[in-house]
Amino acid sequence: MSKIVVAALQIGSDYAGKAVTLQNILALEDRIAASGACLVVMPEALLGGYPKGEQFGTRLGYRTPEGRDAFASYHANAVDMDGPELAALSAMSTRTGATLVLGVIERAGSSLFCTAVFIEPERGVVAKHRKLMPTGTERLIWSQGDASTMPVVDSRAGKLGAAICWENHMPLFRTAMYAKGVEIWCAPTVDERDIWRSSMRHIAHEGRCFVISACQVQPSPAELGKDIAQWDADRPLIGGGSMIVGPLGDVIAGPMTGEAGLLVAEIDTAEIIRARYDLDVVGHYSRPDLFSLHIDERPRNGTVFT
Repeated sequence: MSKIVVAALQIGSDYAGKAVTLQNILALEDRIAASGACLVVMPEALLGGYPKGEQFGTRLGYRTPEGRDAFASYHANAVDMDGPELAALSAMSTRTGATLVLGVIERAGSSLFCTAVFIEPERGVVAKHRKLMPTGTERLIWSQGDASTMPVVDSRAGKLGAAICWENHMPLFRTAMYAKGVEIWCAPTVDERDIWRSSMRHIAHEGRCFVISACQVQPSPAELGKDIAQWDADRPLIGGGSMIVGPLGDVIAGPMTGEAGLLVAEIDTAEIIRARYDLDVVGHYSRPDLFSLHIDERPRNGTVFT
């Protein structure tokens, strides 16, 4: 059966912490089940939070005690891969029958990763993708992932891959995922801009795959009681814009802006082969005699014991 229902859950991290955010997600279980979605994609850094506007007390060459405290609090709010938060979402996946792809801040010792987690009904967490290149000052708080966590996951919905936020702008990363046969491209993000939506359409059109972009939505800094320099206090901190795009770049659903909600669409995965008739960038439309891409999938551990 090639026709399936998929969804993007547009929701924000709760500033009260990961426990409240988790409860906000679980409260939507009945709605997810009623939608019939076999795949639900959620935003970047949903569990653990995206600390937009936070400076962590850092200037070039200087770190303040207050910044160290801020990082310690952020670290404490991150999740462990074997922790209770992902266990609770695994149980929800089983009850609803929906595969979940969501962004978390993964705690690995004293380091943090911005990670997309793949959760399958009855199987729990089956894979993860760590963001390869934190953007800008994200590099202060997040470690770099490596190619050992670049999965394409076989699910009931099809072959799923994930690229987190600005990773979607990395042409060679996209090529690697296309070569792995991705059919449904999951894009957890906090990028709300119109140019992001253009990128989502481009990736769908380039890779001839379905794209599900799930963005956080956050109130204005004024509502949150935050003072962020050079930011309109009355404008939403993150405005959403989640969308679902077909393999010829056509927008099927969304963009949803300014509010939390479940964006749902029926897709037909049989359209992928039809779309690739005239463009398969890693197949008949490639030129391996001229161009090649080498990918080293070995884990990049700082310490190896033999």
